[in-house]
Amino acid sequence: QVQLVESGGGLVQAGGSLRLSCAASGRTFSRYAMGWFRQAPGKEREFVAVIAWDGGYTYYADSVKGRFTISRDNAKNTVTLQMNSLKPEDTALYYCAAGRLGTRQYDYNYWGQGTQVTVSS
Repeated sequence: QVQLVESGGGLVQAGGSLRLSCAASGRTFSRYAMGWFRQAPGKEREFVAVIAWDGGYTYYADSVKGRFTISRDNAKNTVTLQMNSLKPEDTALYYCAAGRLGTRQYDYNYWGQGTQVTVSS
């Protein structure tokens, strides 16, 4: 069992940066790939980024590639999403998730409650 709690969301102007964190409980954190998803109002939840269990592989959605960076610290049971050059279209509720390496929601067994990111123009 893994419990996930996101933090770090907020309001930022376009072009700014935010750093999201996801704290995980449980001894099995390092066994899981970790992903970030987001959901904007009226839209489907979409994949943002994923990192393998050992941090040796990362993959990003085209919409965030080159602007966002995912990383993890297995000693601290945390995964972060550094978001730079933010755009208004990045506005969404951001979720972290634990599961197998993939880009689909069904690849993930555990989800956090989400943290809101709002980018003003």
